[in-house]
Amino acid sequence: MVVKEGEGAWTKSELKEVLDELRRQYAHSTAIVQAQEAELSGLLRDAGDGAGQDQADMGATSFERDHELTVLNNERDKLAQIDRALARIDDGTYGVCESCGNPIGKMRLMAFPRATLCMTCKQREERR
Repeated sequence: MVVKEGEGAWTKSELKEVLDELRRQYAHSTAIVQAQEAELSGLLRDAGDGAGQDQADMGATSFERDHELTVLNNERDKLAQIDRALARIDDGTYGVCESCGNPIGKMRLMAFPRATLCMTCKQREERR
């Protein structure tokens, strides 16, 4: 795997630490997705029963449903990022910035194992 200039090569223990963290995040996000899907299913099922609800109740239900959808979509995005990181580890491209092709850096990847951009490219993306 690629490293920045001045960094040592990835050790087995460092790689294991990253893999363990990705797997932990995957399990956590999967549990959240399952819970959110069940919650959202209940909200959608109850949404058709508007009898006796005033506008404030319907608004609160709509807000809660939108919030659940946002959380669900964010967790699904995390799962996709984790899958991508694991695939990049398998194919040997983990640690290469997807924008500029330079090394991302071990410290950044250890802190945020789903990273696909080096700090320079990430900062540039966030300024847009």
